[in-house]
Amino acid sequence: MALTGIQILKMLPKKNCGECAIPTCLAFAMKVAAGQMEIDDCPYVSDEAKETIGEASAPPIRTIKIGAGDSSFTAGGETCLFRHEKRFENPTGIAVLVSTSMSDSDVDGRIDRFKTLRYERVGVFMKADLIAIQDADGDQASFTGLVQKVLDTAEDANLILMSDKTETLAEGTKLCGDRKPLLFGANQDNSDAMANLAKEQGCPLGLKGGTIDETIALSEKLIGAGIKDMVIDTGARTLRAALEDNIVARRAAINSKFKPLGFSTIMFPCEMTDDPLMEAMIASVLIAKYAGIVVLSDLQGDILFPLLLERLNIFTDPQRPMVVEEDIYPINGPDDNSPVMITCNFSLTYFIVSGEVEGSNVPSWLLIKDTEGLSVLTAWAAGKFGADLIAQFIKKSGIEDKIKHRELIIPGYLATIKGELEEELSDWTITIGPREAGHLPAFLKEWKPAA
Repeated sequence: MALTGIQILKMLPKKNCGECAIPTCLAFAMKVAAGQMEIDDCPYVSDEAKETIGEASAPPIRTIKIGAGDSSFTAGGETCLFRHEKRFENPTGIAVLVSTSMSDSDVDGRIDRFKTLRYERVGVFMKADLIAIQDADGDQASFTGLVQKVLDTAEDANLILMSDKTETLAEGTKLCGDRKPLLFGANQDNSDAMANLAKEQGCPLGLKGGTIDETIALSEKLIGAGIKDMVIDTGARTLRAALEDNIVARRAAINSKFKPLGFSTIMFPCEMTDDPLMEAMIASVLIAKYAGIVVLSDLQGDILFPLLLERLNIFTDPQRPMVVEEDIYPINGPDDNSPVMITCNFSLTYFIVSGEVEGSNVPSWLLIKDTEGLSVLTAWAAGKFGADLIAQFIKKSGIEDKIKHRELIIPGYLATIKGELEEELSDWTITIGPREAGHLPAFLKEWKPAA
């Protein structure tokens, strides 16, 4: 059960030192209780209190980390069933499978695609997160050789080591060093040895049940053995079974605080079909419904990119609009006689407008004003896209040093502030542009600087 701020305060040293950046211990305790700060931010709290508070304030789905450093992957930490209730915390990990049964060329192709299929969208860098290395034939030398190959050639890959042989996983883990992998393959037969290995190496453990009931029993056993960081595979290998198991696990963890299912799930679309498009469809459903990691048989741009976009949309905070940075954006190689337009920093607006401008082939300057992610009319109504603020931005942006003319094209929906802008920017001509972005290409092709 979560602790209240007063209960947390009783376990703090009550120094009111401010070293946590919060002026009083009471205020700090309230923030810890609300999940806005970590108990570790207090430099004087005892280890016993850290453990007690940390366990009590832990999210229903336990947070785990795979890998090390800036490229590490985080799963879990979820606190709700539906995104609109709060937000989903950590995006589903997308992994590609490589196996000792594959040819060198197949393995090399998958690693190469892992390294090259990377995209940027609304200022977010998107890529696959993990490489799952499978011991398919029980040959320890082949497995460790494949692990070393991935370590050498995919430097930012987080690893899932898959084998039901503890000795094989132990040898593979030694090669990983600080890049702590997920050790996958704990079952009813090897759980004791797997638990000992995970504790010795400080790695999260993946358990594999045959059914969800078997998964619960195995999870309870591993928790009793002192394993805290886990992911669970319920054994489901059809879309329906996987979806049902994911929903049951999330509801049990969130609504009933049922600890044996309070872990991220790992799902294997790669084992559910041989059709790449069906595999992508299955993965898309599981990303939407609670999978912590999905493992794909291969990475292809036309399949990976839609999955990354779906993940991006689902795992954004619905209370914080997606934005682009306030700046001057040159499009199509503008010069000092190119048109200058302004709009808001709501990401959807930016991408629609910039796309239409780029498609027009007219070299242009696009000014993006910070409106806290609000769209044009909403920002204007909220007082964040008024004439005075636009004028201040124009003067400080540096656009005047890039052009010879002094003409600013504003969105058609802001026609009512034209007079105010002309007063604020007395040496500028204010031109009202089209209301719809789709009309920009024709407008720009006809545009000429005001005389």
